[in-house]
Amino acid sequence: MRTLPHSFTSLLQSCKTLKQAKKLHALILLTASHHNPFFITKLTQIYADCDDLRSALALTLLRPNVFAFTAILYFHSRHAHAHQCILTYARLRQNAVVPDNYVFPKVLKACAKLSLFVTGTVIHKDVVAFGSESNVHVRNSLLGMYAKCGDMASAERVFGEMPQRDVFSWNSVMSGYVCNGLPDRAVEVFGVMKEECQPDVVTWNTLMDAYCKMGLCCEAARVFGEIEVPNVISWTILISGYGSVGRHGVCLEIFREMVSVGRVLPDVDALSCVLVSCRFLGDLASGREIHGYGLKIMCGDVFYRSAGAALLTLYAGCGRVDRAYSVFRGMDKGDVVTWNAMIFGLVDAGLGHLALECFREMQGRGVEIDGTTVSTILPVCDLRRGKQLHAYVSKWNFSCGVPVFNALVHMYSIRGCIVYAHSVFSMMENKDLVSWNTIIGGYGTHGLGQTALKLLQEMSGSGIRPDLVTFSCALSACSHSGLVDEGIELFYRMTQDFGLIPVREHFSCVVDMLARAGRLEDAFDFINQMPQEPDKHVWGALLAACQEHQNVSVGKLAAEKLISLEPREAGHYVTLSNIYSRAGRWDDAARVRKMMDGHGLLKPSGLSLVGTGS
Repeated sequence: MRTLPHSFTSLLQSCKTLKQAKKLHALILLTASHHNPFFITKLTQIYADCDDLRSALALTLLRPNVFAFTAILYFHSRHAHAHQCILTYARLRQNAVVPDNYVFPKVLKACAKLSLFVTGTVIHKDVVAFGSESNVHVRNSLLGMYAKCGDMASAERVFGEMPQRDVFSWNSVMSGYVCNGLPDRAVEVFGVMKEECQPDVVTWNTLMDAYCKMGLCCEAARVFGEIEVPNVISWTILISGYGSVGRHGVCLEIFREMVSVGRVLPDVDALSCVLVSCRFLGDLASGREIHGYGLKIMCGDVFYRSAGAALLTLYAGCGRVDRAYSVFRGMDKGDVVTWNAMIFGLVDAGLGHLALECFREMQGRGVEIDGTTVSTILPVCDLRRGKQLHAYVSKWNFSCGVPVFNALVHMYSIRGCIVYAHSVFSMMENKDLVSWNTIIGGYGTHGLGQTALKLLQEMSGSGIRPDLVTFSCALSACSHSGLVDEGIELFYRMTQDFGLIPVREHFSCVVDMLARAGRLEDAFDFINQMPQEPDKHVWGALLAACQEHQNVSVGKLAAEKLISLEPREAGHYVTLSNIYSRAGRWDDAARVRKMMDGHGLLKPSGLSLVGTGS
């Protein structure tokens, strides 16, 4: 075999473009050197680097070796072709090629991306068999693969057995804990890491993310202050963290500071997070500013592809459906996320009929619906369409999880089919907190309080801890069913047995419960013992009950409280006047009428001032 001429070697080393590679390839084919392994491998690498996969594969099959397969793996990894990475590794092994320390990280990364745990464990065995176990980069890839596949026990074992660790090793195990719902362990690992390794910006970002997941946003902000040069991920984690705990005003402040400092430009993730906060705040003006800013710093397609859903729902939630449709027109109509966002926005805006039209158009275009589509549209479906969607879910065996079945339970409950709701609930293999709250609330609205309380007991036995919403549903059920004593006991159990602090909604439920039962004095005493100032809903429930039960003394006190809270609300005066009139206290009714006149108030339509000469 003739050796490749020195001139060819130099030309191959300097070859950078596909055109150069093709010309050089043609030239070499004219010589006896075209079978040289170095030539084949080098050209394979050049073709792969220049994205000519077909030519690269043809040469790889001609002379399979680890360098050629590595070039193919790098091509697929660069283009995020995770499945092809796995297939390329399989072909490498079929050709009896021994993988090396450059091959394993790429294929393990692909396993992590696809959550292919079983495949990852097989490759781990190859790592050991071919002597790559001591390589720190391979070890880091194994650690990351196990963490992203949810097996932190194996990730910990790989980490613990590492003869040496770099900052990437520490970052990987910390990130693994955060991603697998163990942020406190990530904080613990950081405490040890500081003694062995210098943290980098990825470390600080991961630590911030851990604190945010724990709800400790102030700690995350403290860590942020220690980063010498925060990157866009640092800012986004902080914005998202405060948003996750409902402090949306702070999110907006952080975003404005980020733009003001100007060291890094917000990316689409940061823009999406802050737009979500604008929606919760109902801050249309800031949302429009961010919309304009996003279009200024990036092209419209990129902006709408990622931030369009958040922007669309902001406009719809603020009543600007025209603007929502404008954003919708700029989004990808082949993407289910686009349609889900538009349907959600219309449902959120109270425009269920338009949401259903949008859903029908989505189906007409052949866009395949997913679990989010079903759970979003179900609340505005009538019983017929709701049953159709239920049949669709059952027929195609949706792997959409608990939220869809929760939505089905809710739909059947609000459409008066509590038996169907319970049937769906009973067949659910996995039930979360929302599942239990939905079925308990459903039975409550149907006046079946005893069943709701029985379900609450079953819920506690299932290992799912009730929350404040659970007790709101259960107390409401007691109120609608006249289970006053049971409801009072349940109210006090919230704190005694579950350590929950009642909020205003729970107090309102108890007042409503007592008032419905005619125990108006007890309701009034309960209000006076509330640790927080009663609002108009509490006093309004009591006043309405006083009118029904003709309790003048308590009604007068409730009306006075309401009038002090809302002196310009004519309905309070009318209710009190009616109570006086029905009790035959005409002078008091006339006095209330004069109070209304003195304030320049008009009688609301549909209400009467009985016996006052109106």
